[in-house]
Amino acid sequence: MGSERILVSTDRRLSVVDITEKVQNAVPPDLQGTCTVFARHTTTGITVNEAESRLLDDFETALSDIVADEGWEHDSLDGNADSHVRAMLVGPSETIPVMDGDLDLGTWQSVLLVDCDGPRERAIDVCW
Repeated sequence: MGSERILVSTDRRLSVVDITEKVQNAVPPDLQGTCTVFARHTTTGITVNEAESRLLDDFETALSDIVADEGWEHDSLDGNADSHVRAMLVGPSETIPVMDGDLDLGTWQSVLLVDCDGPRERAIDVCW
């Protein structure tokens, strides 16, 4: 077992960032098996999908449409309940197959960080 922490900076409150290269660089070159990519924040998520810019914009729009910005009880505490709810829909981690130290993703698949409460620097653990 091992792990490496990667840092990812985001530039907007709600953004989807392709972190595939950073994850790949964290994986040992001889690894056979799987790695888990885990977001260490309650207002971020990890997913695997296509990193096409229009699709990422569509996903950000969908999260905004599904979860209203205001009107949540948690907002009385720190004003970011929408970010927590959006992150819960995405989930905090993905497990990815690894062959000969390479992420074994499908043709169009990328590892994506979904930041729902940026801009911030986010810590992501890659564990194997």
